Amino acid sequence: MSEQVSPIINTEDLIASQKSDIVIVDARAGINAKENYTASHLQNARYVDLNLDLATVPTDAANGGRHPLPSLSKFSEVLSKFGISPSSHVIIYDDKNSSNAAARFWWMLRAIGHKKVQVINGGLQAAVKAGFPVSSGIETFAEAALYPISNWELSQADITEIDKASKNQDTIIIDVRDKDRFDGLTEPIDLIAGHIPGATNVPFTSNLNEDGTYFSPEVLKAKYQDILGNTKPENVIVHCGSGVTACHTLLAMDYAGLPIPKLYVGSWSEWSRNNRPMITAETK
Repeated sequence: MSEQVSPIINTEDLIASQKSDIVIVDARAGINAKENYTASHLQNARYVDLNLDLATVPTDAANGGRHPLPSLSKFSEVLSKFGISPSSHVIIYDDKNSSNAAARFWWMLRAIGHKKVQVINGGLQAAVKAGFPVSSGIETFAEAALYPISNWELSQADITEIDKASKNQDTIIIDVRDKDRFDGLTEPIDLIAGHIPGATNVPFTSNLNEDGTYFSPEVLKAKYQDILGNTKPENVIVHCGSGVTACHTLLAMDYAGLPIPKLYVGSWSEWSRNNRPMITAETK
C-alpha cells in the first residue's frame, strides 16, 4: 500500500495536486449541508453524508451516542460508492475548520488502514480563497470495487472503559467541546449540560490559528506534551458530543507526530443518557 502522507494538506499543495489522481470529498454536515454542496463545492468533490455514510444513527442516542460508527461492511460499501479504493489519495474538507465531519472521515479511513488521506488546512474557505476551482450540482463518478476491511485498527474506548478511566488518575480524558458546554452553562444539542467526572477540557478550537488553519506541528506537539505529561498513549481518551469533533484533536495530535489516542465515539451524547455520574453547573 502507498506510503503514509501528512494528515494535513495546505492549499498550495492542494492547488498543485489538481491534475493528480485524487478523490476530493466534501464532508460538510448540519442543516442544509447537501443543499450547500449542490450550490457550490470544490470541483470534482463528492459529497459524504455524516448521518447516512459515516454513522449508523440509532433511534436512541443512549445506545452508542448520536453518531456511532457504521458497521465495517456498511463502510466498505460507502467507500465503494464513492469510488475509493485502498490506493486512492483522498482529500477531505468541510466548512467548519475540519470539525464538521472532515476529521471524522479522516479518522475512519486511517482506522481501516488507509494511508493516503488528508484534510485541507483551513477547509473549504481556504481552498476557495487560494483559487481552487468550484462547481455546482452533483458530481458523477465511477464506483470502485468493494473496499476490503477487516477491522478498526485505531483504538476506541467504550462507556465501560470511560467509567473506569474517570476514576483513574493515570488516565486522561480530553473533552474537546467549548468551555461553556463543558462547564454545564449551555447545551445546544444533548439533554443535559455538563461533563464526565475527571475529564480535562481542551477545546478543539485551541488547535487553530485565527484564520482557521491548524497550528504548526511543533506548536501542537509542545501543547499536547504539556497536557499529557508522562501519561501513556493507551491511557489517553478523547471525546466530544458524539464522536465527530473529537477527531479534530486526534488529527491535530497525529499532525504533531504524537500517537493517536483512543476515541470515545459515544461521547457526551451517550454518557449523559445512561445515568452515569456527571459534573454539572449545579454540582461543581
